Amino acid sequence: MEPSFDISFREKADIFSFEYLKCLLFIRSIETDNYVFTKKLFSKLIVNSHILEDFLDFHGAKKNSEWVLYRELCALVRHLSLACYSQRHIINRFDFYQFEGGHDTFKQEALDTIVTLQDSLKMAVPVVLKEAGRLNIAIPGRGYDLGYFPGITSSQQLLRNIDDFNSRDQQQKNLTRISSEFLEVVKEFEPFSFYEPHDLKKIRELVPEKINEVIIRRFEMQIHNIQSSFDSYVVYSKSSENLVLERLRSHFSIVFHILQVMGRLLHFYERHLYDVGFKDVYKQISESLSEIIDPDVLLDRAVNFCLFYAWKFLSSGKQVAVRILNENMETSRISVGIPRDRGFHSRPSLLVAKIVQHYGGEVIMHVAGDRFDASSVLDIQWAGGKIKKEEIETVSFSGDIRALNDLKILAGVNYGEDVMGKGIPLPKELSYLS
Repeated sequence: MEPSFDISFREKADIFSFEYLKCLLFIRSIETDNYVFTKKLFSKLIVNSHILEDFLDFHGAKKNSEWVLYRELCALVRHLSLACYSQRHIINRFDFYQFEGGHDTFKQEALDTIVTLQDSLKMAVPVVLKEAGRLNIAIPGRGYDLGYFPGITSSQQLLRNIDDFNSRDQQQKNLTRISSEFLEVVKEFEPFSFYEPHDLKKIRELVPEKINEVIIRRFEMQIHNIQSSFDSYVVYSKSSENLVLERLRSHFSIVFHILQVMGRLLHFYERHLYDVGFKDVYKQISESLSEIIDPDVLLDRAVNFCLFYAWKFLSSGKQVAVRILNENMETSRISVGIPRDRGFHSRPSLLVAKIVQHYGGEVIMHVAGDRFDASSVLDIQWAGGKIKKEEIETVSFSGDIRALNDLKILAGVNYGEDVMGKGIPLPKELSYLS
């Protein structure tokens, strides 16, 4: 049986606040504006603010007028630290990522963003210490020494000397699946794309109605799952293929961490700053927090930095994923009939294109010696004109075998139409087309 110690709430508040406050004292001691906080500092802030927040929540601080501000300040420190940890990871790793082209603008914006967020942490320090004093919480005599928080990077790199490449067939299957999953995320994310910074009015129209923590967390998890699958099942080799694989993983990684930053910023905005109709205590708390981190600045970084660059790296990653997919997918060729009576008009052309787009691999439509892109509705309709003019009855498709299997099913039900050209229910294997 574990020993039981009867310690009062206030005594425990001192214990659970100690290391948290010691970190804040360290931040207060930094005299230069050029010091960018390290991952170790952010990590210590995350852990200790989380433990303190859990302790306070367990004892009902969120619903107590004396303790609610201390608790909300703790949440501010935790979520800003979580965002900064991911942002610092991006900055540390960026030069090791494999991207084509220069990204100087991104690197500068990434640094400006973390400085903006850590400036808010600095502004929070005196407010937290003042609130701790008001609550009679014991404040440590001094903070940590600067040497306790070294940077994670160094000029040394260990020799890459592992070559475990073995099964080419299995590697191809994994790369085909992973590339397709990434391309599906790119397609789902595209409605959130934009190419010029949004003004504040536009951002407030988007957040949280159209862009919010829940949506971003879903994309974050999808990318994380793809990256985890890549790390588990794709084996690096010393071949020239290795570089393109690293490029693909670089896009997974940076988008994942950018979405982590965005998720934390949106969480804090929606949970602690967004006006949902509070009128007394919580409204006063929200106003106090807004004096530490400007909601407009937070939203600008969430949208004009995070969302903008998440799409930019997804978009450039699409080209890499398509290349890897087409180099590794299993291919074949099939011959099928054309849609009876009406040929390749809009509906059957659209269904064919959607099947090809669903898998992402290249598929070519062959019509009497001519080649057409089967992912393009317009190309298929051009082919349809040739088919009608020359009275052709069968066509061939070559390329991604996964798409070909579904095209064969589609052709077997006359491309989803009856003899009058009306749509009919599709087989369950093609349910993704509905």
